[in-house]
Amino acid sequence: MKGAARVRVGDVEIEYDEAGRGARPLVLVHGFTGSRDDFRDVLDDLAREGRTIAPDQRGHGGSTNTGDAASYTLSRLAADLAGFLDALGIERCDLLGHSMGGMVALRLALAQPERLASLVLMDTAPGPIDGVPKAVREAGAKIAREQGMAVLARLLRANAEGDPKLPTSMRRAIASAGPDRFFERIERKLLAMDPEAFAALASELFEQESIEPRLGELRCATTVLVGSEDVSLVAPSERMAAAIPGARLAVIPDAAHSPQTEHREAWLAAILGHLAWTRGR
Repeated sequence: MKGAARVRVGDVEIEYDEAGRGARPLVLVHGFTGSRDDFRDVLDDLAREGRTIAPDQRGHGGSTNTGDAASYTLSRLAADLAGFLDALGIERCDLLGHSMGGMVALRLALAQPERLASLVLMDTAPGPIDGVPKAVREAGAKIAREQGMAVLARLLRANAEGDPKLPTSMRRAIASAGPDRFFERIERKLLAMDPEAFAALASELFEQESIEPRLGELRCATTVLVGSEDVSLVAPSERMAAAIPGARLAVIPDAAHSPQTEHREAWLAAILGHLAWTRGR
């Protein structure tokens, strides 16, 4: 894997990792509160199949924190992604979007379908997601803005460790890495995140206008992938797979919201299978 690189895209700089070589890259777009670090442990594996690129979205990781809540919308992130591809001279790619990154990928696919050779929608939804009451989201945004992301990270860790409904696969991942190492990795991503991005995008994820009625417009080869224990996103994934022409559904067993770490080998098999299908091998 090459060292981190940066490229100017409009009003922000996007930091990214890159590995492998090839004419048509696989681009990996992380989710809310994540970063390109979410794909660090699988980047070299994917790079054996060709050029693989993992950028940080604005307000996340090493990319620019604007400090402006109005600059954090799904449509702006989709425009950033298009600009990122332009800046790297990428005319067409295979695109994977995880969680919020899947919502961004869907918007790019609908706005510029010629840019996508294929699409992987991973643990995501075409519209508002469920599970976190508005009052809780607003409290989290207030803490992020007024007390800082470090305080928020400690609270989120305490909530996760005390959650009796935490998926088995996540408990296994925590035990395998060790609690401190597992949560320190999450904390690093939260500390890098713009509090304004946290506040604005948390609201948008739960209140966005659904684009589910437009899924039938998609024409690129699509795999919809979801962890079997990602309870709130299994049904939306099944609906997307049914609505997108020719789409395939891949359910990763013994995995929740981050199957690339919770069941790495099964996830890699699914992604490599998608690439073999869509690249004609």
